[in-house]
Amino acid sequence: MNSAKFQSIPDMLRSNAGEFSNRLALKYRKQGTFVTLTYAAFYERVLMVSRGLAKMGIKPGDRIAILSENRAGWVIADMGILCAGGVTVPIYPTNTPEQIQHMINHSGARIIFVSGKYQYTKLLKIRDAIPGLELVVSFERFLGEPSLPVTTFYQLSEIDSAITPDEKKHIEAGIDRIEPGDVLTLIYTSGTTGVPKGVMLSHGNILINTEYLTKQSKAITKDDTLLSFLPLSHILERTAGYYMTIRNGALLAFADSIEKVAENMTEIRPTVMVCVPRLFEKIYHRIFENAHQMPAIKRALFHWGVDIGKKYVAATYIHKQPSASLNFKYSIANRLIFSKIRAKFGGNMKVFCSGGAPLDKTINEFFWILGIPIFEGYGLTETSPALCFNNFEHIRFGSVGVALDQTEFKIAEDGEILVKGPQIMLGYYEDPGATADAIQDGWFKTGDIGHIEDGFVFITDRKKELIVTAGGKNIAPQPIENALKMDKYVSSAFVYGDSKPYLTALIVPNLERLLELAKEKHIHYYELDDLVMHEPIQKLFEQRLAEINSHLAPYETIKKFVLLVHDFSIEGGELTPTLKLRRKIIYEKYKHRIEDLYVEHSN
Repeated sequence: MNSAKFQSIPDMLRSNAGEFSNRLALKYRKQGTFVTLTYAAFYERVLMVSRGLAKMGIKPGDRIAILSENRAGWVIADMGILCAGGVTVPIYPTNTPEQIQHMINHSGARIIFVSGKYQYTKLLKIRDAIPGLELVVSFERFLGEPSLPVTTFYQLSEIDSAITPDEKKHIEAGIDRIEPGDVLTLIYTSGTTGVPKGVMLSHGNILINTEYLTKQSKAITKDDTLLSFLPLSHILERTAGYYMTIRNGALLAFADSIEKVAENMTEIRPTVMVCVPRLFEKIYHRIFENAHQMPAIKRALFHWGVDIGKKYVAATYIHKQPSASLNFKYSIANRLIFSKIRAKFGGNMKVFCSGGAPLDKTINEFFWILGIPIFEGYGLTETSPALCFNNFEHIRFGSVGVALDQTEFKIAEDGEILVKGPQIMLGYYEDPGATADAIQDGWFKTGDIGHIEDGFVFITDRKKELIVTAGGKNIAPQPIENALKMDKYVSSAFVYGDSKPYLTALIVPNLERLLELAKEKHIHYYELDDLVMHEPIQKLFEQRLAEINSHLAPYETIKKFVLLVHDFSIEGGELTPTLKLRRKIIYEKYKHRIEDLYVEHSN
């Protein structure tokens, strides 16, 4: 594959609209029914948006924001912005008005696309603080306020007026002028620490990432269907989901919502999906919960199948020494067990991509056993995002895979992972100081701690999130939290212990399991807060914790814990839009409860 195949993302769409003109490009729900757009129709709609933006005075380099949930309008607007030479500024639909204000003002966005009235009302709350914003374009129709004009997506596109040959020629002349080094997007970091910074990624950054992901994964072709549900505001879904799908002439289908993903999978029957570990954790626990409730014979068959599958995966993909005997046994397990489980994913799933946070290796291995491999990878917003990933040729459970082509890794003296490659950002927008701190001698400082074995990259933790105990021990909280979450009674966990004599944890129980147990043990309670304080429940978690602690180094063990009845959420501020823990916010929110766990020791 020639890395110079396309000059820009609009050039890629234009080329594929010609090559795959009658193939389906987009699929989405409209008024209760799924509708589709071919590549030719998709490109036509994009040109209409580009025409409308030009009439609004948008010039190459201008920043235009999108504040919306995933939908077809998001990608049509994005491509329209790019065809006009603009720079897309995606904003998470879960962001607060104050966060939105910073991004609009810092980027200098003049126009913003919104999904509907709910997002528009956020803008109204900060209208006086965003004087540079001139126009709102809404995907849904509603009446706006005079202080903040609104036009509909269809009005901007002049949907009833087809693109004339002259208009097309004019827009495509603009596409020809876009260089690989031009800024494509300005993405604001999720801000787990400090003020969000605007990451500048170029057309070349994204193109090279989609090229190498395509080549090394061998996972997506023109015959595939990708189901999109992770936020397009995040670079993982945007590159590995949306742009990579369009690059390969495949079908991009939109889930109704994250809650409807399971239902949509059986309707759309996708072949590829980009997910985050939290979803895999829930699926894994649900499958094993169902197996646990099976009659003894079926349960034994399930565990036999998993055991055979584990040996089969190791022999076939890791050691690359498959045996006829193992293949035969696996084919039986596949027919009797795994094919039935895969049917719940629509029956066509062939590969998942996972990123954004560490995935437990037991869960990863289980999906390979099922016959739906997870390609776990690693990257950051600043790296477009992929740096490395596991694939059919190179798989090591517990690692994040091997480097992409032209990508170099090295480990600094303090254990930080440094990377160099064509996918590294241009820099932070209007922040040369932060850019100089992040990129030194061409090496980007990832902020992650890790090591490399046989070409496989292993991530230990975020450098800034390492816990340094009072005894001077450096402890990575994520592996411990992942070990806790693997317990069937645990939904979420947060480990604390900075400058403290020992580690403590906030644990969110799996409420479904807990309520079943309460019923089984005849525990009477008025509210959930009351239930988690009951002695049998506390004793249960002490026992579960003792089991987990037995596999940890003495200084890594959890000495005390608090059970919470409400899970961490984006709305509650404890999670970023990509479901990472906001550690500072969690600590501040539960400070008194955490500090109480150390009171006895300090006396």
